[in-house]
Amino acid sequence: MANFAKSGAPRFSVDVYQNEYLPEGGREVNAIVTVTATGGGTLGTAVGAPHRYAPGQAPSAAVAIMVDCSGSMDYPPAKLRNAREATAAAIDTLRDGTRFAVIGGTHVATEVYPGGGRLAVADAATRDQAKQALRRLSAGGGTAIGTWLRLADRLLSSADVAIRHGILLTDGRNEHEAPEDLKRTLEECAGRFTCDARGVGTDWEVKEVTGIASALLGTADIVADPAALAADFTHMMETAMGKEVADVALRVWTPVGTAIKFVKQVAPTVVELTDRRTEAGPRAGDYPTGSWGDESRDYHLCVEVPAAHVGREMLAARVSLVVPQPDEPAQNLGAQGLVRAVWTDDVVASTAISPQVAHYTGQAELAQVIQQGIELRKAGDLDGATAKLGRAVQLAGASGNADTAKLLAKVVDVVDAAAGTVRLKAKVAEADEMTLETRSTKTVRVKK
Repeated sequence: MANFAKSGAPRFSVDVYQNEYLPEGGREVNAIVTVTATGGGTLGTAVGAPHRYAPGQAPSAAVAIMVDCSGSMDYPPAKLRNAREATAAAIDTLRDGTRFAVIGGTHVATEVYPGGGRLAVADAATRDQAKQALRRLSAGGGTAIGTWLRLADRLLSSADVAIRHGILLTDGRNEHEAPEDLKRTLEECAGRFTCDARGVGTDWEVKEVTGIASALLGTADIVADPAALAADFTHMMETAMGKEVADVALRVWTPVGTAIKFVKQVAPTVVELTDRRTEAGPRAGDYPTGSWGDESRDYHLCVEVPAAHVGREMLAARVSLVVPQPDEPAQNLGAQGLVRAVWTDDVVASTAISPQVAHYTGQAELAQVIQQGIELRKAGDLDGATAKLGRAVQLAGASGNADTAKLLAKVVDVVDAAAGTVRLKAKVAEADEMTLETRSTKTVRVKK
């Protein structure tokens, strides 16, 4: 477990944005909680540059790279070559001393390097050996992603390190194991390591890839052109090498009579956390957030408080950051924020919506209506799809989410963005639709 007392570990801070005023009898309190980690060993390091730490300060880490080697990776043959090159680029990005392994994934999982149920320790020699081993990768067989993840978990858990991370690449659907097998594997691996998932080409299932990343608190994306894999793998590994604290949880305490309606991450992506709560003592629960480097994220907390009369005030929730420890008290990261409720007869005060809450409520709806619109389009309900994607265009424009607006414009012709009036395009490239669906949960931050 990481030692937070040492210099070089990030410092955490918590800021709460809300309108605490409720009308008489009002019960729902919403707050945006911004968590920021600063001042770790990565501060000021550009992506693509090696992270520089004082000697002995870099957090210990282990990484497993899972490369799809199923038969479809040979169509076209450049796909597997690009995957090899991307894996080599990721290996070059490993910090010296990082433990690592490469796994070949088909309907079974194979140790490509170093083998023997071990992890290699990154240095010039092992990087070179790993790249030699990659040349032996060939395509053949099916796809059973759960077996890849279970092998990654076994290898990563063999190392006593602070950070455990996986990178998973697939080009196809998980056809050679039952969906419940993958689901059970993800439940078993959750909290044991984080994992970024990538789909290459357009023959994979968006919900599978995003489901893996969501369950294992990593990122998901499409790499439609295999030639772009090396840059993407380098960036992913660079980010993984910047993580300094693992297994951070958002601990939410609420007083008697108060119930949590939901907890979700809303920036940089929408991730539902409500059902991932683990109890942490009287009236407190922990919500997992994964690994942190120098970064900032926003969370939307909604609590239901007991109705009260005008003039009453109460603490609705206390949010802190902890690293849960097995069989001992959690390590507190020394940052907390308070969510308040104040009942008033001032109608202007009690009906105002916090700009932060309004913004992220819109961003969460944006992700939802894009996913619904694409489902309806696939099902042939063109009127329903037009309505949902029109609402998405309206929300993207109103919130300044330019990246999502650009992706939407490849799927619909925008007649009036402000009104949400659109026409479905007659022909949509499969990669464009999959990109919109995969990136639908990416949000823009509210302008403070």
